[in-house]
Amino acid sequence: MSDTTQKKTLVEEGTEFRGSLTSKCPVEVRGKVDGDLQAPSLDISPTGSVSGKVKVEQLVSRGEIAGEFEAEGVQLSGTVKDNTVIRAKTLEVKLTPATEGNRLQVIFGEVALDVGDAPMRDASAGAKGGGGKKGGGGGKDKEREDADNGKSVPPAAGG
Repeated sequence: MSDTTQKKTLVEEGTEFRGSLTSKCPVEVRGKVDGDLQAPSLDISPTGSVSGKVKVEQLVSRGEIAGEFEAEGVQLSGTVKDNTVIRAKTLEVKLTPATEGNRLQVIFGEVALDVGDAPMRDASAGAKGGGGKKGGGGGKDKEREDADNGKSVPPAAGG
């Protein structure tokens, strides 16, 4: 009889881990992780919480995340806390039932989302629209253009 279950690193509900965690196996968090985490994949359950600097290939979060996250693919359906940065090639957001009422929701704090290929992969990436310095009162128009082009637009400072 062969064992077909896949190995994984599990942080169980009621467990808090602080520090640096590196695993060659997928990581599942039902408890709380605070620190650096590196693994092939990270699955955060609805009871789970991860804060810190995370680098994985796949991130699935139904719990709470905060910090800096870098992944190939991201699926979010929980809470993203303030000052969180998510860098991913693909991002999927799934609505989940709210704690009150019949609404579906995903909660985002003040976050920065970078979705798609990493910027400046080749020298021609920045040559769009004539090379030279930015300026000339682009302001909100530049932000709107970046948003229309699928680029990350961080929240405006001071409201």
